[in-house]
Amino acid sequence: MKSPEPVHVIKRRREALLRSLVDGVPYIRYLGVQFDRRGDELTAVLPFRDDLIGNPRLPALHGGATAAFLEIAAMIELSWSTLWEGVEADGALPDGPLRLPKTIDFTIDYLRAGLPRDAYARARVNRSGRRYASVHVEAWQDNRARLFAQATGHFLMPPVEPKP
Repeated sequence: MKSPEPVHVIKRRREALLRSLVDGVPYIRYLGVQFDRRGDELTAVLPFRDDLIGNPRLPALHGGATAAFLEIAAMIELSWSTLWEGVEADGALPDGPLRLPKTIDFTIDYLRAGLPRDAYARARVNRSGRRYASVHVEAWQDNRARLFAQATGHFLMPPVEPKP
């Protein structure tokens, strides 16, 4: 029987998987979205910048930046949850560039104006099959109970490459 791997090895592998997902999408770097990982739970963080303001009179976060933030959180959570099982079973990261799900549709509910401060989002995979997945994501700023936006997205899953 194989002995369990040390915790630091598992943490390093999880960080490497998350880094490879995030680094594969230049727009994530452009927006400055970061991910806080606690175990298998991811929280997306959008640090506030002045250029994210859409309405300077309020001021309020731009709706496009909010939508992109929510979609990024949904796609990374979906990819993370899908890939992690294989990484845990094999003990190795996938070879080559990672293929992310493709958005079929994405519906956003703007519940209130996003304030000029950091934003946070968590996504929940409602359904994930071989070809299709459904994800719900919620975003807040100061108070997790006071959402400023939420979204539901449907995604086409990348084909699974058979192992040699």
